Amino acid sequence: MILNYVLVVDGPAYGRQSARSAYQFAQAVVEQGHRLSRIFFYQDGVHNGSALTAPASDEFDLVAAWQQLSIAHNIELQTCVAAALRRGIVGEQEAEQNQLPGNNLATGFEQAGLGGLAEALLTADRVIQF
Repeated sequence: MILNYVLVVDGPAYGRQSARSAYQFAQAVVEQGHRLSRIFFYQDGVHNGSALTAPASDEFDLVAAWQQLSIAHNIELQTCVAAALRRGIVGEQEAEQNQLPGNNLATGFEQAGLGGLAEALLTADRVIQF
């Protein structure tokens, strides 16, 4: 039976293990043939969507890994807009609305409200939070 998963990631890209664990879990879900429709980055998890993350050359680039996973398996990557703005992760539209000098939301990520998460929860068979 194929299940539809939604992940909620609260941990930052670096400094804690939760986001990397979420990524490894996401890989396992799709490798097992299940559907991963959306990953919602919340609280400090919004840092996973920063285009300004630059890990050392010998470190795993988690932001790029999320982007590649999204493209390969048609997975939506959403950052909570309120949490992101508080933490300086700004999309193009939000920069314009808030009259900010620039944006730094990584390609492939979009900003959404908690309604985006609620919508995903309605269709998910499993919701896993990291």
